[in-house]
Amino acid sequence: MLLRHARSLLFLPASNARAIAKARTLPCDMVILDLEDAVTDDAKESAREAAVAALAEGFGERLCAVRINVAGTPWHGMEMVAMKGAAADYVVLPKVESGRQVRDVYSVSQKPVIAMIESARGVLAAVEIAGAEGCAGLFMGNNDLRRDLGIPAGAGREGLALAMQSVVLAARAAGIAVFDGVYNRLDDLAGLEAECAAGHALGFDGKTLIHPGQVAVANGVFGPDAQALADARRLIAAATGGAERFEGRMIEAMHVEQAHALVARAEAVGL
Repeated sequence: MLLRHARSLLFLPASNARAIAKARTLPCDMVILDLEDAVTDDAKESAREAAVAALAEGFGERLCAVRINVAGTPWHGMEMVAMKGAAADYVVLPKVESGRQVRDVYSVSQKPVIAMIESARGVLAAVEIAGAEGCAGLFMGNNDLRRDLGIPAGAGREGLALAMQSVVLAARAAGIAVFDGVYNRLDDLAGLEAECAAGHALGFDGKTLIHPGQVAVANGVFGPDAQALADARRLIAAATGGAERFEGRMIEAMHVEQAHALVARAEAVGL
């Protein structure tokens, strides 16, 4: 599966063997083994070893990644080196504020990097970050970004709108994937669905998640629905090239390309 086809990207602690085993049974498109926020300092080393072992066992057809700790922490260097020999598809790097951070991790780990944008500086540097050698995608880190921007607890996402659109623009200009941030209210699936729909409308490819119960909602919102898929296939079959009429509207090559992209995304996730 291509990264841009992923709908649901699930974070789980690399130190939690039960969560890792369960992830192999879930319909998520990517598993992200977390060595950063989800792991206490005294468990970092054992979590790194557990992550490498879990990656060696594999996660079936799912993409897999590891979120390492930031530069300046005692674990950053060892984790970069460990990822070079690990079976991860990607390295997720938190708190990125420059292209150099991405290049440094890529040069050591030899794995494509997904950069997390979690601060005002990160948003303003998003174009540089997205264009850095080795950068394969961007994640919104909305919890930290809220704090950095001074957005009150409990406020909606209105204050993040410019930042989110800026990150989408940076990713699209660089031709890489981009994903919406996590939703914290675990028991509010209606709220999650609404936030997924809003993120989809902004142009995000999928959503990062923090609980297995959120996977189905993200898959449903970010995956092509049956009607859209049927429409795309009819459009492809009917198109003859150039501008033409199709079911009461004008289409051209751009619309055919969009239809092919939709069908490719559906096929990538088994629809």
